[in-house]
Amino acid sequence: MIANQGTKRADGLSIVVPVFNEAGGLASLHTQLMALAQRLRDQRGLRTEIIYVDDGSRDNTFAIARGLPAESADVQALSLSRNFGKEAALLAGLDHARLAAIMFMDGDGQHPPELAERLIALWQDEHYDVVFTAKANRHEEPVTRQLFAKLFYRVLNFNARMPIPEDAGDFRLLSPRAAEALRQLPERNRFFKGLSSWIGFKQIRVPYEPAPRAHGASSWNMRALLGLSIEGLTAFSAAPLRIASLLGILLSASAFLFGSWILFETIVLNRRVPGYPSVMVGIMVIGGVQLLVLGVMGEYIAKILSELKRRPSYFIAESEIREAGTTEYTERPSGTPREAAE
Repeated sequence: MIANQGTKRADGLSIVVPVFNEAGGLASLHTQLMALAQRLRDQRGLRTEIIYVDDGSRDNTFAIARGLPAESADVQALSLSRNFGKEAALLAGLDHARLAAIMFMDGDGQHPPELAERLIALWQDEHYDVVFTAKANRHEEPVTRQLFAKLFYRVLNFNARMPIPEDAGDFRLLSPRAAEALRQLPERNRFFKGLSSWIGFKQIRVPYEPAPRAHGASSWNMRALLGLSIEGLTAFSAAPLRIASLLGILLSASAFLFGSWILFETIVLNRRVPGYPSVMVGIMVIGGVQLLVLGVMGEYIAKILSELKRRPSYFIAESEIREAGTTEYTERPSGTPREAAE
């Protein structure tokens, strides 16, 4: 799925906000974003649009999004045909953006809109192409989650030519050329944190403290985070395959050393070596490693099959847009991702 490289987008900033069951806090967030858009227009002459991508919410999130006023910025409201996942929602926003630069931020209010002005300043004043935020610390998180995050990044960046910054979030800004580079990537299994680093260009990290969640509860439990981690690892990194290979080498070396020691005990020391426990332990270790390696290979084969099928990453059920200063939404055609974006 190659992006439409011939599309010329107007100068300005598109703010992409994926939302899932965020009906309680969406109006409050929109008020802050409208104030941000007004300041950007007054201080920098920067045109903005806000794109809400409803990822199959089960509440009235989309109904609220389509009714939000377009006071100082254009407003788009997209509704995906079902829950495709956050990465697909980010891609939908990227595809439907009408302005050249892109800023991604979450819809739960934990990405402070005030910090967006600093990201924009680094882009416009210091000419950074990728300005990404990262948690300053994880002290408020459980120890198990902190350890899981460290392990994830260690594995992800194992022997990587372009490491992904640790604790980098989805709250990031892409210059026009960086956003266009992301659109040109053909794969459907996307991991935006990794791809934003992979494209290169001039990048900078901005530490921040997430704001408390104002409404509802996060859907990112350990099970969801584990699933996202597996998706990210298999979609972006070959580290699990390399680790599986090293594990095989380590197991082979251990078996060789163990066999050599048994021969030494039998021939040189004339000791009788018990057979049953060592055989059972050996079979269990080898069997476990083989199943682990097969599982890793299966994940990558599933990704290859997904790419070969070339199914769209998402479908748009409803798509509406309101120009700044107007009160009426204009419906846009739904359908496949690229058709809807054209």
